[in-house]
Amino acid sequence: MNNKHKLDVSQADSDPTKAAAQNLAGLISHYLNFTMLRQQGLQLAKEEFKILKGESELQFGRDPRFSDESWHNNKVFNRLGQSYLAFCQAVDGLLENETGNWLDQERVKFTAELVKATLSPSNLILSNPAALKHAKNTRGKSLVRGLRNFFDDLKNNGGVPSSVDRSAYEVGGNLALSKGAVIYRNEHLEVIQYQAQTPQVYRIPVLMMTPQINRYYFLDLAPGRSMVEYMLSQGYQVFMVSWRNPTAKDSAWNLGNYCHALSGAIDAVAQICGVKKINTFGFCAGGITMSALLSYMQSKNKAHKINAISYAVTLLDFSKPAMIGIFRADTLLSAAKMLSRKKGVLDGKVLSNMFSLLRPNDLVFNYWVNNYLMGNPPPNFDILAWNADSTDLPAGLHDDFLSILESNALVRGGAFSVLDTPLDMATVTQDAFVLGAVNDHLTPWTGCYQTTQLLGGNCEFVLSSAGHIAALVNPPSNPKSQYWTGPTPGPDADAWRAAAHPNTGSWWEAWAQWASSRSGDKRRAKTSLGSKKYPALEAAPGKYVFE
Repeated sequence: MNNKHKLDVSQADSDPTKAAAQNLAGLISHYLNFTMLRQQGLQLAKEEFKILKGESELQFGRDPRFSDESWHNNKVFNRLGQSYLAFCQAVDGLLENETGNWLDQERVKFTAELVKATLSPSNLILSNPAALKHAKNTRGKSLVRGLRNFFDDLKNNGGVPSSVDRSAYEVGGNLALSKGAVIYRNEHLEVIQYQAQTPQVYRIPVLMMTPQINRYYFLDLAPGRSMVEYMLSQGYQVFMVSWRNPTAKDSAWNLGNYCHALSGAIDAVAQICGVKKINTFGFCAGGITMSALLSYMQSKNKAHKINAISYAVTLLDFSKPAMIGIFRADTLLSAAKMLSRKKGVLDGKVLSNMFSLLRPNDLVFNYWVNNYLMGNPPPNFDILAWNADSTDLPAGLHDDFLSILESNALVRGGAFSVLDTPLDMATVTQDAFVLGAVNDHLTPWTGCYQTTQLLGGNCEFVLSSAGHIAALVNPPSNPKSQYWTGPTPGPDADAWRAAAHPNTGSWWEAWAQWASSRSGDKRRAKTSLGSKKYPALEAAPGKYVFE
């Protein structure tokens, strides 16, 4: 690592964002040489001249920002929009021929996309024809509502446009409705056992290990959109981890603490179901935690407690190009660590806003236009309500996650330790189901695929349609659902994709089929929850989800 660019946390600048910005500015200046600027500048000037004469052939395509007919029929708006497209074309041209470190490329690309999204004329009331028409039709009332929405977000949402009207949703009211009870609790987590919905159930239960970054109930949204509901309908015994939302006094909680907490949960689930081993399912960062636990258990001769494992949209290998790579800059990593150590936790809202900036048009300016320029209320959508229900990360866990990201530690046996035990993914030999999502911008499917090459057991890879979260909330009833299955995964992800075949429906069905032969025989379902040793503590959704 080149230490001359590393920000010393102990003696850091009081404004780490400034240091990160300076680092990025230097990176951009490296990419933008005089020859490139001159070439793209000339092309931009030529295109602008064509636009002024009305001879430009630039088209808006299906970009929803320019769907209003005025962008096509009104000369002023048409030229304004084409001028913006020409600018975006020039920015893209500056970067398209660059080769080298993909991490640097992703950071420059992120900056370019953010600049382009910010400068869109559709973001301003006077250059948004749809907003002007709406203001006229409502006699200015839309502008008043927009100002009201703006000041409300300034006061209550950190100045960020609200993505959802959360007042329309209530956990335990119209979200997280599957019947169950908390049967185990420690200071880090609760475990919810769900009531069986079939006369017979598979003997081996499955424990869902959710990410610490969000609440668990993305797996149990409204009826008909709940993965828990679907799994229960297929005869699986389902247990769910609900993490506690940490406070500053919990700043020392690290990956080892979370693994230890999960160890107790595994023992409780096994005892309640009367089995010696269980199945586990890790989602996103929950999959990283599960991996650390599995390797630790292997080294302590406890791997026999886990029968089969599943991963969904989880990156263990960070060597493949991914937008999350922008956070691997030394200054950004050090600044992030410093901020979470100072507060004791990483604010979940800050993290959510950072992820939103990875897709600024869809996750920021879309709501800016809707809420402020059009004066509409934020949309009502259960996934968005869940996404807005953010949680914090303790400084210790945040530091561990960043260390794994920084050095790509999980691909090198012994490079990272948990509970004083070096981790080695190759020692994890359970059968594994691995899921990627074709449009995932956070954990690209080619990166998720690499998990099949890290583990030591037999792996099956399935590729889902949709993106990072939409792929998970993917009931079979969705007519747009699709997934790909293929041969035994080899070292080349693209070769697997070329040999894979599409299937109509949800990957939930593929998982259920895979798990059916790894969940034991069926037995009569119990009518009661918990056991004498682990009695039901309270009804689902429990206590921690509300903290």
